[in-house]
Amino acid sequence: MKLYIKQKVFSWGDKFRIFDEYQNDRYYVEGEVFSFGKKLHLYSDTGEEEAFIHQKVLSFMPRFFISRNNIDVAQVIKKFTILRQEYVVEGPGWTVNGNFLAHDYEITSGGRSVASISKHWFTWGDTYEIDISDDADEVMAICVVLIIDAVIAQSNNSAAASSN
Repeated sequence: MKLYIKQKVFSWGDKFRIFDEYQNDRYYVEGEVFSFGKKLHLYSDTGEEEAFIHQKVLSFMPRFFISRNNIDVAQVIKKFTILRQEYVVEGPGWTVNGNFLAHDYEITSGGRSVASISKHWFTWGDTYEIDISDDADEVMAICVVLIIDAVIAQSNNSAAASSN
């Protein structure tokens, strides 16, 4: 199944629309504007909260938690590596590898593909295509993509601030 995450441009806080290949709305995301650390709420198209993502702020490497029904069900951790970036998703036991700067990466479990992610370039606002395997947890996959987008954005903002 293919889903698309489209970031809304010119909005307060993070806002994303998630739709299928037929342009049917499936989910939407709203970030908390004035919070300590990144906080995102993933809602179904009917308005029910499907997941809550929150960042552990005082951590050496980026670390985020995914909660469902007020229970932490997964933790996404950026691993400390020298030559390449890698993320681990504790809970479902996923790993995430690929070219994160080009937004072209894959989520795997035991060597089997869970989802592949690619960014559509030259679009108004960031747009990601997620090709999710039929038996995978699509909400969890969406959350992982949102977390990696947040880590890359924070890294880009830090690099821009330090160059000034």
